[in-house]
Amino acid sequence: MSPPVDDAQHSQFLRLFAANEAALHTFVRSLLPSRQAAADVMQEVAVVLWQKFSAADKFRPWAFGVARNMALRHLRSHARDRHDFDDDLVNRLADEAITMEQRHLTQREALAGCLQKLPAMQRELALAAYTKGTRMDALAAQRGQTPMALYKLLQRIRQALLECVRRTLTQEELS
Repeated sequence: MSPPVDDAQHSQFLRLFAANEAALHTFVRSLLPSRQAAADVMQEVAVVLWQKFSAADKFRPWAFGVARNMALRHLRSHARDRHDFDDDLVNRLADEAITMEQRHLTQREALAGCLQKLPAMQRELALAAYTKGTRMDALAAQRGQTPMALYKLLQRIRQALLECVRRTLTQEELS
């Protein structure tokens, strides 16, 4: 008989897993030769993460470590396939993927901060323009602009955001 499930612990696990699942899946997929292999490993990863959750202090790095180990185990069990990577290459790819994920997270945080620094009208326009399903011609008409005028304005906003993100990242590197 399994021990009773602590609802608070279960809720905490679900929140953390849901927040990191897409990044974990992308990471696992980058290490394995097929989508099916990645899906199989992700199922195993979820089970192991839940089973050992009480031992986790920092969920994200721990979860990525578990995912790496499960991917390596999968590759070893399928080593007879000459298209699979050796452990050294998988470890190098995993290290690079973790580094890239952290870099992207830092860039997204910088972009979010820079968006907040924009004047409200520019921020709302940028968010509206890059919302899925937005048509530029419709947005331009709604604003009483030509599409070309809208594109030029968005280009200036993107440039301001790019410069802000670069400054922010440079300041963080110097800190």
